[in-house]
Amino acid sequence: MVRQKIQIKKIENLTARQVTFSKRRRGLFKKAQELSTLCDAEIALIIFSATGKLFDFSSSSMKKLIEWYNQQPESNDNLCQSSEWENNNYAMLSKELVDKTCELRQLNGEELQGLCLDDLVKLEKMVEGGLGCVVKTKNDRFIKDISTLKKKEIELREENAWLKQRAAAAANLEGRRNGNEQGNSSDHSVTCPSSSDTSLKLGVGLALISNEVELNPVNEAVVSS
Repeated sequence: MVRQKIQIKKIENLTARQVTFSKRRRGLFKKAQELSTLCDAEIALIIFSATGKLFDFSSSSMKKLIEWYNQQPESNDNLCQSSEWENNNYAMLSKELVDKTCELRQLNGEELQGLCLDDLVKLEKMVEGGLGCVVKTKNDRFIKDISTLKKKEIELREENAWLKQRAAAAANLEGRRNGNEQGNSSDHSVTCPSSSDTSLKLGVGLALISNEVELNPVNEAVVSS
């Protein structure tokens, strides 16, 4: 069964009010005791009922805690002053936020009905000044981008020229290598005799030797006669 949420307001029925007071008081004291035990905190609670009856709880000595509290007026005053300063600062910041939001809307051309002529002239000057700053910043950005692109173009041109030089040098080296190889092959064909020329020379030499052998017997016969 779902428990109904109790509305926080004064209980009109006296009996129900006393029962609720007793239950909530015991629960509050129990939570205070748990907080003191778990966190090693010094806690003092003083409760007066609707009839003026006193109920109190303290983690140690109530008198000691009250005296300790009374010795801290300066801290309490500082705490109050700090809270007041924070509230004032929050109010000031909230007002400034509202004013800046309204000013921004007016710069965008909104909520101009409540402005007088002087305010409109002032707003116009603000818009013109802001527009001039935007145009100047845009032109400066254009000039910077153009300068960067020009530097990039020069670098690319230099890199292109260097690549062309390397390609030309490689082509020249390849041409010289091919020329040297062709020259070596032609010299080899001139200096080295062919096999047909060698065979011809060997044949002529053998023929001369055989003729000489045939003539020698004739010369020997003539000499002996």
